[in-house]
Formats: sequence, structure tokens, C-alpha cells
Amino acid sequence: MLDARRLSLLRDVSRTGSIAGAAQLAGCTASAASQQLSALEQELGIALLERSARSVRLTEAGRVLVEHAHRVLAELAGAEEAVQAVSGLRGGRMRVAAFSSAATTLVISALVAFRQRHGEVYLSFTEAEPEDAIPAVAAGDLDLAVTHQYGHLPGPDLRGLRQTLLHRDRLLLAVPPRLHRAGQTTAKLRDYADTTWLSTLPSEGFQAVTELLCRAEGFEPDIAFRSDHYELLLLSVAADFGVALVPGLAAAPRKGVTYLEVSEPSGLARDIHITTRTADSSPAVQALSGLLTNRGSGSRRR
Repeated sequence: MLDARRLSLLRDVSRTGSIAGAAQLAGCTASAASQQLSALEQELGIALLERSARSVRLTEAGRVLVEHAHRVLAELAGAEEAVQAVSGLRGGRMRVAAFSSAATTLVISALVAFRQRHGEVYLSFTEAEPEDAIPAVAAGDLDLAVTHQYGHLPGPDLRGLRQTLLHRDRLLLAVPPRLHRAGQTTAKLRDYADTTWLSTLPSEGFQAVTELLCRAEGFEPDIAFRSDHYELLLLSVAADFGVALVPGLAAAPRKGVTYLEVSEPSGLARDIHITTRTADSSPAVQALSGLLTNRGSGSRRR
């Protein structure tokens, strides 16, 4: 691999017509510049300069190398400028993913703030559940994902990844008027063992929270309705099709739906995280993480 500093010296010999002139541009002595140029010739195994007592000129090989050196050094300068732009958040890209309810409540507002502050960074966003987003971050296909993990369930593979807690989102049981007793504010899942359930689409893996939690309470839920849109699930609850476990972030007030705290099993919640690669120290990742953390703190205070 050719040394860029030596290529720069050869280019400057061509520009100034002397080793002394090239040395002055490089900020070194003529003797040091001559040694570097000789080392370049030895590395290539061919003479690049015709030296005499009073002058120096490029050989044909030297002329050809200088033509390439102009392009190589320009590319290196461009690369350095691009890297500096990324470090100063004046360029580069940021690929983000989040699951739906976090996207609407936390992520989009953070992306808007990021774009306002760092408009030269190219932003892209994909809605994705954790089972897809986490492997994509690990593989380098995403830079940052907002993911969730239910505390009572097995966790994903986080090797090479770093997670920062944004918000602890409690799970509520959404029930229709027919199944809500006057004054009732809490519920035990097993009390609804004979009730029709509504749930999200995955029926297996760490996203199958309804099935896994009900089984842990000793019964198999009868899931008759499935959707990944909580809006549709809550419309179905209001229409008296059954009950559904709903994260607090998705529990918008709705006529015909009552939200009950789950008393058994206790502590039902999902932890919402910023998921990034451990080795990624990108300024863009750090900046967006900070904006998300601020919004997550606001959610925790509400």
C-alpha cells in the first residue's frame, strides 16, 4: 500500500519543480523529503525522479504516478472531510426502527427534533417489532431501534448490543361493560379463563405475551381475534368481543372500554429500550438516544 505522505511529496515536487519546494509545503527539511521520495522509489522498484546537482524532474513513471496521486489524494481529502462531517452531525445517515405504539408516542417527535437540529443527516425509519428490529441492529442493517421486552418472559439475544431503558409500560386488561363490575379497578388473569380473548398477531416466540402469561396462570386463552393494531383490538373490546391485554401507552380512553390494573400476576409491564450496537459510538446515535431519553423520562413522570 502506497504511503499518502510520500505521494503528496511527489505531487508537490511536480508542482514546485524541486524537492526543497515540496519539503517547504510539507513542513519538513529537504533531506527528510528526499529520503521519503527515495523510499517511495524503493517501494515501487522504479525511478520516479531524475536528480542532478541543480534540478530534479519526474521520470515517465513519476509523471504517471503523479496523475494518479492527484486523484488518490483528492479522494482521501474528501473522505476525511466526510468523516469530519459525520462527527459534526453535518452528514452521514441514521437508520431507525420502532414498534408502532412507541413510534407514535415517543419516536416520531424525537426524529422531528433531530431533523431540526441535524438536518444534513439522512434519516430513515421503519416500523418493526423487536423480533425483527433487534437482529437488524445486530447485523448492522439498523443503527438504533426502540424495542420492548416483557419482564415475565424470556429475553432476546443481546450479544454485541447495548440497551438503555426508556420507559416501563404497565400492562392493563381492557374489558367491555358486560365484564366490568361496578367499582372494579383490578383484575386477576385467571378470572377470565373462560372469556374470549383478543391479542396481537404473534402466537409464539417472546411476542406471544397473552398466551404465555395466561399459560403461566394455568389456562389456555381462547384467542378469537388478532391484530397488531391496538386501535382495532380496542374497537373489538368495545364491541364486546372479549378482553385484551394492552400496554399503557396504547390505552387511550374509549367509550365501552374499561382498563383494569392486573393484580395477578403482579408487576406486569414491558420495558421499552433504546437498542444499539455496543461498539457503535456514532454521534448521530448518541444525539438521537439523548432526545429519546428525554421523551422517555417525560413518559415515566406522567
